[in-house]
Amino acid sequence: MAKKIVRVLIVDDSAIVRQTLMDIFSSDPEIEVVGAAADPYIAAQRLQEVKPDVITLDVEMPRMDGITFLHKLMSQHPIPVVMCSSLTEAGCETTLKALEYGAVEIITKPKMGVRLFLEEARIRLCDAVKAAAEAKVRPISTRKTNPKLTADVMLSKPTAAMMRTTEKVIAVGASTGGTEALREFLEMLPTDSPGIVVVQHMPENFTASFAKRLDSLCRVSVKEAEDNDTVVRGQVLIAPGNRHTLLKRSGARYFVEIKDGPLVCRHRPSVDVLFRSAARYAGKNTVGVIMTGMGDDGAKGMKELKDVGAFNIAQDEATCIVFGMPNEAIKAGGVDVILPLGLIAHEVIKRGN
Repeated sequence: MAKKIVRVLIVDDSAIVRQTLMDIFSSDPEIEVVGAAADPYIAAQRLQEVKPDVITLDVEMPRMDGITFLHKLMSQHPIPVVMCSSLTEAGCETTLKALEYGAVEIITKPKMGVRLFLEEARIRLCDAVKAAAEAKVRPISTRKTNPKLTADVMLSKPTAAMMRTTEKVIAVGASTGGTEALREFLEMLPTDSPGIVVVQHMPENFTASFAKRLDSLCRVSVKEAEDNDTVVRGQVLIAPGNRHTLLKRSGARYFVEIKDGPLVCRHRPSVDVLFRSAARYAGKNTVGVIMTGMGDDGAKGMKELKDVGAFNIAQDEATCIVFGMPNEAIKAGGVDVILPLGLIAHEVIKRGN
């Protein structure tokens, strides 16, 4: 049976970017560009004429910024949105805010460069749009709520020197929809949780801001992983965008290695790279977690983890934005238990202690 053609509306104030995106999407037979708009007001008119499956949306535009338009769109007429960012440092926090407002994915604006860069950009852009088309989007609430705080808000987090090393390590992989799923998961963890290494498919320059945001919300410490960082209790290491992250071991000490390399399973960082390194260096002391995302990254690695005695958890279909990655891991025979997002933290704590 032929695959469904994904209909895309491009919203960007740059004519060059609009044309480049049109050329890239038109090169994929599974994508059809149904329109382009220079700002949200024109986009609103286009939406009355065409019914796209996905919108790609710039952040900074005249008349109305992309974040405001996204908020209006997702609160009134939800549609999968992929934010298109130039990755300026000042814009990272703004674009991460878009994920809270319901954007499915972040992609990097294409830049002219060497052939390899352009080919990788084409793969990522097309995959992001096709993943968004499969996403389950819901209206966002416009009512603001205050977070429920505990006494931990007044207590300082333990420093790395205060944390002891552990023989258990948690390896987590996520993609489309994963930023908010990770937030919910990590917010449930206590300060003495087992050490965690996370691969979230995300462009470079965003992972540091993403980690900083999580660190401000969670009782565990969260940081962007750096080469040779030790994996310790109470700390979460987020793989840096555009670089692979591997788990290694020296005696009783787990640490991460950050490496350049080709796209693996169409991604860099790759969940498979993390999981397979965990299978090799941590083995049965690993708890693997696969969350929402399109594609099959992590499926082979999770099966390798299970084969060496690790315990593996998959997020269930009902709570996934896209059930691709967990489903592929389940079909590969690498999953021990399938759980809704709200129960994963409890299982991780039970298995990690």
